[in-house]
Amino acid sequence: MLIKLAWRNLWRQKRRTLLTASALALALLLSLLMRSIQEGSYTANIENAARLSTGLIQLQNPEFKESQSIDDLLPMSDGFIKPAKQQPNIEFAIPRIETFSLAAANDKSKGVMVVGVDPKPETAYSGLADKVIKGDYFSSDDKAILISEGLAQFFNLTLGDEVVLYGQGYRGQTAAGLYLIKGIVHFPMPELNNQLIYLPIKEASNLFSTEDQVTAWVLHTRDFSQLPQTVDDLQIGYGANVAVRPWNDLSPEMEQQIQIDRVSGIIMMYILYGIVGFGLFATLLMMTLERQREFGVMLATGMVRAKLLKLLALESLFIGLLGIVIGLIIAAPILGYLYINPITLTGNTAQAMLEMGYEPIIPVLISSWLFIDQIMIVIGLLLLCLIYPLWRIYHLDIVSALKGGSHAS
Repeated sequence: MLIKLAWRNLWRQKRRTLLTASALALALLLSLLMRSIQEGSYTANIENAARLSTGLIQLQNPEFKESQSIDDLLPMSDGFIKPAKQQPNIEFAIPRIETFSLAAANDKSKGVMVVGVDPKPETAYSGLADKVIKGDYFSSDDKAILISEGLAQFFNLTLGDEVVLYGQGYRGQTAAGLYLIKGIVHFPMPELNNQLIYLPIKEASNLFSTEDQVTAWVLHTRDFSQLPQTVDDLQIGYGANVAVRPWNDLSPEMEQQIQIDRVSGIIMMYILYGIVGFGLFATLLMMTLERQREFGVMLATGMVRAKLLKLLALESLFIGLLGIVIGLIIAAPILGYLYINPITLTGNTAQAMLEMGYEPIIPVLISSWLFIDQIMIVIGLLLLCLIYPLWRIYHLDIVSALKGGSHAS
């Protein structure tokens, strides 16, 4: 009975009901668009940065995080990596040997990061072969290096020149080798472009005497939203003997940048909801004040005050649900279209993104948690706006309400 009465009461003032629901729908639509684009951009940036450097997940020796030592290794065997490859969300599993060495050429020397990679899987994952701007990509049997462009300029080297690598190998062994430059690679990020030297993983294993061991297995997921669950599953599968480190543990500075940017977006979203909330509060308050004589009559004829409060709450809830439904009906096709056909950037912005190795698009993330969050915010806003009108009804004096006008309190 109360539900039917509440629904009928809404349409006594059709214009007010539709305008209020439309304001909620517009706020929901704009917030969904803003948050979907924002989170989509974060996901794309994380995945692109991961492919360039750390990967989304790394399997490491538990001691490697603190020591960064070539002595803390993992097996490079099919048996070891098999549990990871059996995870349905794992798309790539690539071995790497990463350690610091001293590079010397001509009369200069510099500390560099030497990365041993399996050439074919690595280029399939990170597109390393596409970043070769001079020379050729190496094969698994080559005893040659790819040197980053910044390093080549520092040493004043070109294709066919030689570089000496000198460092510490496994268990204190001396790691020294003389290598020809087969290719020069360019990275958009200076920290990579000025310090990386790539070796085929076979040669890196020989150089650092690691045998069939690596410093890390780099993993990449099919579905980024399932990353936390995948990390938990891997950690359970490998136990305490292997550290499973996600991207935010490998690159905490990037996570901090995203968190700061996310907070600014959330603040803008709450400002938008705040503006809409004032309109919603005014509507609910008006629904209360202009109907005090009606409420007084209902109470005088025997309606329990609690039921009257429920009636007003139901009317407000219907307005909120109507706004949510309208907002979702409008937002769903727009987000679906942008997901399939993301906004393409042009001009200098697009060129800058291409140079960084990113696609010049604005991606959209469609996820259930985004929709649930926005719906819960709308419902929370509605409940907040209801507090004062319900308080007024609860303390309504029947005699004053029946008099109406300024006598009602």
